[in-house]
Amino acid sequence: MSQTESAPALAEGVDTPTPPVRSSTLLVRSLRLWRTRIGAVLTLILVLIALLGPLVAPHGVTEFINKPYASGSVSHTVFGTDYLGYDVLSRFLYGGRSILIIAVVSTAIGVILGVVIGLVAAYARNALDDVLMRLMDVIMAFPQIMLALVAVSLVGAKNWVIIFAIALTTAPRVARVARGAAQPVVERDFIGATEAMGLSRVRILFGELLPNILGPMMVEATLRLTYSIAVISALAFLGLSANPDAANWGIMIQKNQGALAFEPWGALLPILAIALLTMGTGLIGDGIARTAAGIDRERGE
Repeated sequence: MSQTESAPALAEGVDTPTPPVRSSTLLVRSLRLWRTRIGAVLTLILVLIALLGPLVAPHGVTEFINKPYASGSVSHTVFGTDYLGYDVLSRFLYGGRSILIIAVVSTAIGVILGVVIGLVAAYARNALDDVLMRLMDVIMAFPQIMLALVAVSLVGAKNWVIIFAIALTTAPRVARVARGAAQPVVERDFIGATEAMGLSRVRILFGELLPNILGPMMVEATLRLTYSIAVISALAFLGLSANPDAANWGIMIQKNQGALAFEPWGALLPILAIALLTMGTGLIGDGIARTAAGIDRERGE
């Protein structure tokens, strides 16, 4: 066999590390898909409304405008007044910031904790793996909303309690995905080579394993953010928020639902906002998932 013929055969037998997917490259590639673009536009619009809305609100959040449920023509406002006679548009512009901040913070904490647990479990390959995963299974056995309700009922409807409850229930789901994605990588020869070189476990976990599972983790993070928004909105709808009388999209739905038949904007605006926000993050996650799987084109393009 000639040298040129044996080279490919030798190359096939070498276990070389798969180049890690850079998060920035994956995001840019995912934007080729229309679903990712639509999701990004929807999410960006709702985020801007939540963050910048208070700066452009025509009235104060507790400024009395007219009698409750007065139409726009009567109250000289765009969407009329709510159950207290406050401007619906102003309350809507103020109401998204708290939901968005709590959702992002709690999801970030849960994702970080879950990734660490998943990587440690996948790399351990011993009793520690079983202990960690069985603990995650116990937490996952209870619905996320139920654990959040229990935590809020026992300690109180405080922001840090809600953040802790959402993060705690997010971590197990992320941990299982991280463990499943990291296990095949742990078995690769380049992980053994880094161990032979004397690299620390922390360096191996976050310098070698983590870059190779960024794709699945980004998809899972967007999915978890979507669920966090839904859970936080549901808690607010049930009156379990730090300030039950504050301008909050979930509280607006609860307080104004009785007027849906004749003056719907007080409940309809936050319903549309929450629906579009969750739809946007879901589309982004779906686009990233398709890109990470190598499906870079929409069907029919």
